[in-house]
Amino acid sequence: MRPELSTSEDGVAYRDLNGNGRMDPYEDPRLTVDERVEDLLGRLSLEEKVGLMFQTVIEAGSDGTVLEHPGTISKSPTSTVVLDKHLNHFNVHALDDPRMAARWSNALQSLAERTPHGIPVTVSTDPRHAFIENVGVSFSAGAFSQWPEPLGLAALRDADAVRRFADIARQEYAAVGIRAALHPTLDLATEPRWARQAGTFGQDPDLVTELGVAYLKGFQGDSLGAGSVACTSKHFPGGGPQKDGEDAHFPYGREQVYPGGRFADHLKPFPPIIAAGTAGIMPYYGMPVDLVVDGVEIEPIGFGYNKQVVTGLLREKLGYDGVVVTDWELVNDNHVGDQVLPARAWGVEHLDPHGRMGLILEAGADQFGGEECVDILLDLVAQGRVTEARVDESARRILAVKFRLGLFDDPYVDEDAAATTVGRGDFREEGYAAQARSVTVLHNEDDRLPLEQGLRIYAERVSPEAVVRHGKLVDRPEDADVAVVRLTAPFDPRSDLFLESWFHQGSLDFPPGLIARLERIAAVCPLVVDVVLDRPAVVTPLLRFASAVVGSYGSSDDALLDAVTGTIAPEGRLPFDLPRSMDQVRAHGEDVPGYDDPLFAFGHGLTI
Repeated sequence: MRPELSTSEDGVAYRDLNGNGRMDPYEDPRLTVDERVEDLLGRLSLEEKVGLMFQTVIEAGSDGTVLEHPGTISKSPTSTVVLDKHLNHFNVHALDDPRMAARWSNALQSLAERTPHGIPVTVSTDPRHAFIENVGVSFSAGAFSQWPEPLGLAALRDADAVRRFADIARQEYAAVGIRAALHPTLDLATEPRWARQAGTFGQDPDLVTELGVAYLKGFQGDSLGAGSVACTSKHFPGGGPQKDGEDAHFPYGREQVYPGGRFADHLKPFPPIIAAGTAGIMPYYGMPVDLVVDGVEIEPIGFGYNKQVVTGLLREKLGYDGVVVTDWELVNDNHVGDQVLPARAWGVEHLDPHGRMGLILEAGADQFGGEECVDILLDLVAQGRVTEARVDESARRILAVKFRLGLFDDPYVDEDAAATTVGRGDFREEGYAAQARSVTVLHNEDDRLPLEQGLRIYAERVSPEAVVRHGKLVDRPEDADVAVVRLTAPFDPRSDLFLESWFHQGSLDFPPGLIARLERIAAVCPLVVDVVLDRPAVVTPLLRFASAVVGSYGSSDDALLDAVTGTIAPEGRLPFDLPRSMDQVRAHGEDVPGYDDPLFAFGHGLTI
């Protein structure tokens, strides 16, 4: 329910955000963004300006209320962070019913009106339109329309389709009050063991650039405005080339390496995304090792702390003057339940939280991701280690985005519109078609695919409901005309540190027992194998006995079977090379796109 607007003496409707009974310049919708920012900045207390510089996790009450106790991951009651700490940027996690999500968003904005100047809240999200559920990276679609992961969008090789997806996602986000996206991910998938490739557009810098810009424009439009969702493009200057493929969320994955000297490839998507107007940029956690740029050695500390990278390269050389938000939890360790995730203070672990925060600001960042420790920044200002002018510099950039999004004029959403927009039928149909179309046929011996309708099918990890839409489900391979088996790309399970269990890391080899069992199935009936490629897999052993091998990147069982039966023709092409062996992977430079002799090359994909 939107509160009633006030009317100025000259008949202009406005929101009286500070409750003083008159329209101040920052409340005047007729003025320019710069005019409104400067007026508001001059009115804010230091505490209010500092609050702008933190973006932390928030959890919604399932009944549409704000959560007034610590959540699973969120640390504080909502009123504490909004009213006491003056935070107004939040990264939302689970959202269920769209009507309740919209109600919660409105309740959050109503709470923000109780702050001294009524600064509206900006709600952000990680991707939530595909399949992978990982609270550190992305959420499965739930009530939203469901699409393949970005790798699957890349497999379609269609920038218009990517922009269409992003426009649909924008509509669904905005309907529930989400006005900021912590994506697109512009990292190159050059290291096949890396756990975060599913969120990328693959290994090729030109394709990543083309699709990344299309994605950005689908969310933001040609310029940031009242209908936009503001994007934070990441991870500058290109994540992905992690040593041995280990992820920089974790201490053992802190090193980012360039043995092939291909830093320029990883940087390539960022100048065009800056030119296209990205509202934010996020540096990665990684700590560059032996990196030389323009003849200068880059200090081996995490990119979020690195002044050579954030100020020297991003701001000065590339001319970016938008918001830089750090990746999550560079300052403090994160304790969740009985697990810990150490602060990603790679290369500066010896610094205390005050020292880390000071170094991040010196590097040129504006906002601390995953933190709510406003007291530390206030201490730094009180001690003279950070000037209020430096705080103003970041606050000015951050406020400008809020004004451009129109949040100061109307941050509220319509519950009925949310209920009819999120997961709309035509949106779901487009997402489903993309799931099927993105399936990539890698191997098709004797033209086994497309499968005929009405066959007797033995299935593993495929729902019975999906099978019976196309044939008859049987219990034994011996009784089947064909077997259809879904596999996930291999990984080594880990669960010591918080988030580790969600990250697929380690070897890309299928276990030998699984290969032997599948070979027994193939001995009694033709075998079709789908490998869910959230990262590459060594599929070499499967080619000995499988009649057909396909790759998918986020496809429901129904969409997969529609693809392999040709009901919706699969047209995906590999967004990265598939290696022949783990020996080939280990010998390959982490920063180098592609292999000299892959099993299947980037762009491979058969038609059926």
